[in-house]
Amino acid sequence: FFFLHGCDAEEDLVGSLAHMSTKERIKAIQKMPETMRKKREIRNKVLNEISKKSRHRGAQPSCCTQCLQGAAVSFRRFGNTLSEYFHQLRVWHKTLKIIGAKFGTSVLSYFVFLKWLLNFNIFSFLINFSFITIPQFLAAEPNNLSFTGLELFTGAGYFQKTVLYYGFYTNATISKMENGLSYNMQLAYIFTVGIYFVICFLILLFSMAKFFSRNFINPQAFSVNASKLLCTWDFNITNEKAVKLKQKNLHTQIKEDLTEVNKEVLNISVMERVIRIAIHLIAWVASLGIAVAACAGVYFLSINNLELFMKGRRNDLESQTAMLVLPVIVSLLNTLIPFFFSWLGYLERFQTPAQHIYVTITRNIILKMSIVGILCYYWLNIVATSESQCWETLVGQDIYRLVLVDFIFCLLGSFFGEFLRRIIGTTVCMSLGLPEFDIGRNVLDLIYAQTLTWIGILFSPLLPGIQMIAFFIVFFVKKVSLMRNCQPPCKVWRTAQMMTSFIFLLFCPSFLGVLSVIGITVWRLKPSEECGPFRGLPSMYAAVAEWVQMLESYTASKWVVWIYHNLITSELFFFILSSFVLIVTYLYWQIIQGRKTMTKLLRKQITN
Repeated sequence: FFFLHGCDAEEDLVGSLAHMSTKERIKAIQKMPETMRKKREIRNKVLNEISKKSRHRGAQPSCCTQCLQGAAVSFRRFGNTLSEYFHQLRVWHKTLKIIGAKFGTSVLSYFVFLKWLLNFNIFSFLINFSFITIPQFLAAEPNNLSFTGLELFTGAGYFQKTVLYYGFYTNATISKMENGLSYNMQLAYIFTVGIYFVICFLILLFSMAKFFSRNFINPQAFSVNASKLLCTWDFNITNEKAVKLKQKNLHTQIKEDLTEVNKEVLNISVMERVIRIAIHLIAWVASLGIAVAACAGVYFLSINNLELFMKGRRNDLESQTAMLVLPVIVSLLNTLIPFFFSWLGYLERFQTPAQHIYVTITRNIILKMSIVGILCYYWLNIVATSESQCWETLVGQDIYRLVLVDFIFCLLGSFFGEFLRRIIGTTVCMSLGLPEFDIGRNVLDLIYAQTLTWIGILFSPLLPGIQMIAFFIVFFVKKVSLMRNCQPPCKVWRTAQMMTSFIFLLFCPSFLGVLSVIGITVWRLKPSEECGPFRGLPSMYAAVAEWVQMLESYTASKWVVWIYHNLITSELFFFILSSFVLIVTYLYWQIIQGRKTMTKLLRKQITN
């Protein structure tokens, strides 16, 4: 009876599979909890059943039907081949796998963050180039300045009269045909930058939420570690190199999980604890003191830098070289002081590598954001009120030089900090050994560079394109330096929350600080009288107010005027919106806490 029942069930299964499309049938057979031999038997029976039905119908397919079927099969094979090639062409997909397998998730998180920032800058460049730069080409005037090559380092000279800087853009309405479509450059400039920052805000917010959900509240994080050992292997892998890479990756992941399980709790006496606290306090006082001294030096140097601009606008070699003094000093401080912070971290002897990295990142972020804050004060309060004909272009040139010199010092840091350190550790002082990849210092270099790019977008719309090229080169230089000069971390540890921390630091204080700078520039500062799209206006935002005032005379645009007066310029609306966001955030936080509690209870039940 049971045998007959099993045969009937199998016949029903074969019959149901025969009525499916080819794609659905393949997926259904793949999902069956059967052995490969059993799946092949079922597939052959289904194919025999389909062939019997076709013979039973007795209809030989026509020539047209055969051609269509052949074309469909060829198209499907072409699509599968194309998808395989696209999978192979995914930028750095294999590189990231190799880094994760050899150096673990801690080092891998840096390269994932760098790739994320590169995609971010590609998006920024495309937006600015499409809506600001391309229209300006239609109204551009010829550049009569000569190009010497030194402008590539200084950003001055020939580049002053190009689309690289704010001062070159027109304030006119661009129209190539009489009574045709026109393009208001003032509105295009301010709306492109404004909408871009809104999109950046949403991307950062959703990215933080996604990584937070994946790494902090994802139930898979609480799964039994034995599942990784027993169920992780992918049996589709047949290539020998891919098998070895997968083995390394799995080996590293298991070591990281074992490190989490076998955490040692050190029993420290009261005297040792007091000594540790004293060392931490001294280290913090030293790091904060150095940061204050660096900021003071940058401020006085920037004042001298402005006096150099005001004395003479010559293009000779001496004045061009003097322009690089400020960015070189700032980059030297941002490169050398983090090495000192890393050395302080080794003296403090933290219990886990994660504590060492997070403390180093905190000290570096204080240093770098303080220097950026001093530079922003200098640009908005001193340069903007100076007697310069186009202060926006001066700010854009300063930021261009800072980005370029920071990129050069980033490459030099890989040479001196990793290559020479390997030579010394393997030939001169063997006890040093190979260096480890400094995650904290390198991550803060990326956040600092991206902060400068965000500030410079208003004054140099094509700056994201320059940063995009810089990040592209940095990725390959850091990858080669890592593979040839560095060793895997001596203490293996799992860094599931690291990417979330990086994006949070990029959001706050970096992005929120940039929004403050852009807001002050757009709403409060008076644009230059002789250059840029907002020349002659009391503020950049006045262009929007004048546009809304013009729309009041058109009946069809009354809804835009209503939104402007009742929503955009209303403090009550933003108060209600902020209150709503806080309430929703609080509710979601309570839901997360409830899920964490439920997860802990379920883990206890599983243990019991």
